[in-house]
Amino acid sequence: MPMASGPDRYLVVGNPIAHSRSPEIHAAFAAQTGQHILYERRLIETDPPEAFAAAMRHFFQDEGGRGANVTLPFKEAAFRLADERSPRAEAAGAANTLCFIEGRIIADNTDGAGLVDDIQRRLGVSLQGLRVTVLGAGGAARGLMLPLLQAGVSQLVVANRTVARAQQLADDVNACLAGEEGVDAQQAPACRIEAVALADAPAADVLINATSGLHGDGPALNPALFAGCRLAYDCIYAKDPTPFLQQAAAAGVPQHSDGLGMLVGQAAESFRIWRGVMPEMAPVLAMLQG
Repeated sequence: MPMASGPDRYLVVGNPIAHSRSPEIHAAFAAQTGQHILYERRLIETDPPEAFAAAMRHFFQDEGGRGANVTLPFKEAAFRLADERSPRAEAAGAANTLCFIEGRIIADNTDGAGLVDDIQRRLGVSLQGLRVTVLGAGGAARGLMLPLLQAGVSQLVVANRTVARAQQLADDVNACLAGEEGVDAQQAPACRIEAVALADAPAADVLINATSGLHGDGPALNPALFAGCRLAYDCIYAKDPTPFLQQAAAAGVPQHSDGLGMLVGQAAESFRIWRGVMPEMAPVLAMLQG
């Protein structure tokens, strides 16, 4: 454990990581709530595969680390590393938040909570009864499933270039929600996840991009996908509109947003887990947008 006289230590880890705004966010949360922490970025190599687990154990056991946020491509590795997992992490099979308590690594996933809060509170779109299609089936998409279902969506489709990966995600989360592991039966919504190929993704009220593969030189989506869409949401945050959001605007989607609000929301939930206090998100989001 860290020395009492020093700040509690936290990290955000990933590859790449230099772009991460998490240190700014958590410094603002700490100042707002009077918490004494040190929060830093750390790059972890992807090769060898065991590098992530070794680096995190060293941080927790040898450097006095108290917690970490985990970004691409390590969210599923963070889930496997943990000694204990929250229901949200169990449903996702991926973790973006780690805690170190009494020698044990505890995993949670706050991505979906941040997304749902941003859509419903900041953007003013109630998800109850809406059709939602999520593009992508990786660790980022996995973290969204349970909170979206618990928000009361009427249909949840995950679409991926490789349909087998989408089907595996759907099978994993549906099995978890059926009570096989991790999630209390009272929390399990009636709606189940459907899996399709990206080319077969259905139109929806809310369309969420959870893959970086639709950026840069990624393929254009079928304009029919945006038919009747009320909100296009990209989990990536960027200074300029992403190609996905450009396509949505060109197709006439009336409301679109990048993932900066989701980033602040998931960070706030991580901060609450670590420090026991929920910070105010609006001033931090305004700071980042300024």
